[in-house]
Amino acid sequence: LSTTLLTLLKLIPCLSPPTVRIVHSGHACNVEEERHAERVYTIREGETLELTCLVTGHPRPQIRWTKTAGSVSDRFQDSSVFNETLHITKIQRHQGGRYYCKAENGLGSPAIKSIRVDVYFLDDPVVTVHQSVGEAKEQFYYERTVFLRCMANSNPPVRYSWHRGRDVLSQGSDKGVEIYEPFFTQGETKILKLKNLRPQDYANYSCIASVRNVCGISDRNIVFKLTNKTVSPSIKLLVEDPIVVNPGQTVSLVCITTGGEPKPTLSWVSSSDSLPEKSVVKGGTLTLPAITSDEAGVYSCVATNNVGNPAKKSTTIVVRAMKKGRFWITPDPYHNDDNIQIGREVKISCQVEATPPEELTFGWLKNGRALRSSERMVITQTDPDTSPGTTNLDIIDLKFTDFGTYTCVAALKGGGIPEISIDVNISSTTVPPNLTVPRGKSPLVVREGDTVELECLVSGKPKPIILWSRADKEAPMPDGTLQVESYDGVLRIVNVSREMTGSYRCQTSQFNGFNVKPREAVVELIVQYPPTVEPVSLEMRQGLGRPVAMNCRVLRAHPSRVLRYEWRLGNRLLHAGHFDQSDETEYTVKSLNREGWGEYTCDIINEAGAGCKCLFVFTGKAYPPEFYYDTYSPLWQNRPRVYGFKLQWTQMNPNAVDRIVAYRLGIRQMGQQRWWEQEITVEGTITKGELITHNLTELIKPEAYEVRLTPITRFGEGDSTIRIITYSGDGFLIRSSGEFHCSFEEEPICMFTQDKNDDFDWTRHSAATRDTKYTPNTGPSGDRSGSKQGFYMYIETSRPRKEGEVARLVSPFFNVAPKNPYGITNPPAYCFGFFFHMYGKHIGKKNMSVFFPPTHNKGPTWSLSGNQGDHWKQAKVSIHPTASFQVVLEGIRGPGIEGDIAIDDVTLEEGECRDLPAVSEYRNMRGFSSQLRFWGRHSKLVVDLFCLSIHFKRLYWHGNICLHC
Repeated sequence: LSTTLLTLLKLIPCLSPPTVRIVHSGHACNVEEERHAERVYTIREGETLELTCLVTGHPRPQIRWTKTAGSVSDRFQDSSVFNETLHITKIQRHQGGRYYCKAENGLGSPAIKSIRVDVYFLDDPVVTVHQSVGEAKEQFYYERTVFLRCMANSNPPVRYSWHRGRDVLSQGSDKGVEIYEPFFTQGETKILKLKNLRPQDYANYSCIASVRNVCGISDRNIVFKLTNKTVSPSIKLLVEDPIVVNPGQTVSLVCITTGGEPKPTLSWVSSSDSLPEKSVVKGGTLTLPAITSDEAGVYSCVATNNVGNPAKKSTTIVVRAMKKGRFWITPDPYHNDDNIQIGREVKISCQVEATPPEELTFGWLKNGRALRSSERMVITQTDPDTSPGTTNLDIIDLKFTDFGTYTCVAALKGGGIPEISIDVNISSTTVPPNLTVPRGKSPLVVREGDTVELECLVSGKPKPIILWSRADKEAPMPDGTLQVESYDGVLRIVNVSREMTGSYRCQTSQFNGFNVKPREAVVELIVQYPPTVEPVSLEMRQGLGRPVAMNCRVLRAHPSRVLRYEWRLGNRLLHAGHFDQSDETEYTVKSLNREGWGEYTCDIINEAGAGCKCLFVFTGKAYPPEFYYDTYSPLWQNRPRVYGFKLQWTQMNPNAVDRIVAYRLGIRQMGQQRWWEQEITVEGTITKGELITHNLTELIKPEAYEVRLTPITRFGEGDSTIRIITYSGDGFLIRSSGEFHCSFEEEPICMFTQDKNDDFDWTRHSAATRDTKYTPNTGPSGDRSGSKQGFYMYIETSRPRKEGEVARLVSPFFNVAPKNPYGITNPPAYCFGFFFHMYGKHIGKKNMSVFFPPTHNKGPTWSLSGNQGDHWKQAKVSIHPTASFQVVLEGIRGPGIEGDIAIDDVTLEEGECRDLPAVSEYRNMRGFSSQLRFWGRHSKLVVDLFCLSIHFKRLYWHGNICLHC
């Protein structure tokens, strides 16, 4: 890099909106560029999907991949969403669909392109067997009609074929066999119908599912053996129904098969969709160790053998349990009085949730002694259907001697579950509840983030459960529920937030208290919070001597009054004051000096303290440059071992700061640690969108380099930008001279390469170095100029070459440099020419054709075969490329060894071809229609391909090059 050529050019503004196109790599098995007006990328399940979004536009557009038009539920892994390349390893069938690439840079509308990904797969087929309706007998296959159905999940649709033993079964091949597809299945199945079952019908039947080897997916098959013993499954459960157990017990469910051929497969399912994690399945036995109440439910044993319908038997597991013991006292309903009084009726109710409910029993005690139902003490149990698990004790004509402690005892028949006892005291002090809010507890003012306790005092005996809820709106409580139970009347909220400001209702519950109209009270909660401001953080870049203004605005605060502000630069107080009617404050610097760069803060303060502050960071740093990635022909070869690169960029917001006086350019070879730096001086003032060019030379082939560019002002260095430049050995720039010429005099042969998918290679030779034992009567005696020292390319047709074998020579890419940097509206004309030598009685064929999608424009075609004499002749073809292109030359071996074909002096010149050879000059010349196709591959330099080829027989692919042979 010591001899790097420094040039600095300023071009017209080049801001441009984004464009986008999608190219593919990875493991695609087919890509249809147009199918019902959409691109379809076909890939086999389990392979790697790789789609690259190639964009143009300046500034460099931001790229985002989405699926199904950006549905949030259909987005894929975040690591891929914002990358140029979408990479999905081991793609699955559900990941097929339409993928969208969106590019935007703030200019014009976003550019969006899409491609549909079709995932191909084929599952193993499944054969199911059924009998005809109405003909069922005990032995399934003694029936006269049997149906074998074959099904397989696939994409694309599967084709089925049936075999009996080694014989292929087809419609009409056997009168006892009928093969058909039900019209409602849309090709999803193929049914084999065996009519009037015969002895030879008992055999092995094979169903072969095929997708015709698309994407290399091989056929799948399954064999079903049909015998006179084949029968659908039957099973038996060796357990009771239901099974009632205590918590902690181990439960084993045993299922056995009682019939079925082929042997059925047993499985267990539960009503909760999945079996408990600790369950163990072994054969037909399901074991549930240490069962809990959550694991109760219906468990089913299912037997399948693909014959008839699956067999299913179920049992219910009931886990015994009791919970939630509660009571309530109901005063005499015939008197409008909530108090308990002598001589009136009072009812005590007790409720318990039990499983199973029919095992629940109740007992009553008074002062610890058993209590039996009598005329004054009536014990009843509520109907389980209306109020399950409830018992009542009615005390009629309450007397003083009835005062005492009544105990409700709940138990389950058979024991094993602890009893639940509920004590209720009836005395002269048993009074209904009353609710009050303590003095000073409403309204309650707290600061955001504190822990607060809302309190309601409850009096009465017994004290009921208190229910807390929002009184001012239908909103959940801090824990997310609509009601919160409290046994002491206190609601505790941790880390209170501003959204919790409002009214809270406390009210008595009927449980564990009186069954009377609820008592209630309201507590007001006020949450104070410091001011919220904008902007929270703002970087401001400004040149020296310019005025700057900063504005800080209050968004929210409570209380909103008594707000004051403080402006600071670092720790130095600049200005302070109070808000009047406005909700914002402004600070102005009339003329920015060097001491004025730094961090300015504005603190807004209220009774709750200082909240978020407005932060303004003032700097004179220049914004980063923005590399221009759409440079036409940025890469060229100037020496055999080195290359050059045209580096272009624009400056982001150049007028925001002081004038940029220079750029610091750093460059290092990828994988190396050392940076080479130099300074590029800038003359004059850079304008917004101005394109700056710097030519890098002496870059070593084929190494890639990391380039760092930093603007410099009198403030110092600004923000840097880094990009990678990559050598692509397939770029020849058609310069203003408009010429390319290759005479094959040097070993690199002008960057031409041999096609790896042909039958043999072109050979570089000269007459002076050619083997003296060469085949006579064929091939040139010198190069096109007549020199025996000059080199040319030719195909050697001697053994072991065979008739029809092909050799192809692939040119480098030719990068068209249009005058308009925004694209080519009028494609330039170029003349592609070469000299050929076709001498010998066994000369094969030399062809040329051109292919243009998607516009399908017709282009010139050239084809030549047979002996053209011992002379060099020239061929020319006019082309009109709209992007960079590549040339492929092909020679085909004739019927014998005297058939060498040579080429020399390949040229590409700007302008239409002139002085075209007359048709009569050639023998056996043919004309073909032709087209030109453009596509690309992804690299740092976007390359389009132009295909010149020979011999229209079939279209196939060579990497990204289209060839016809």
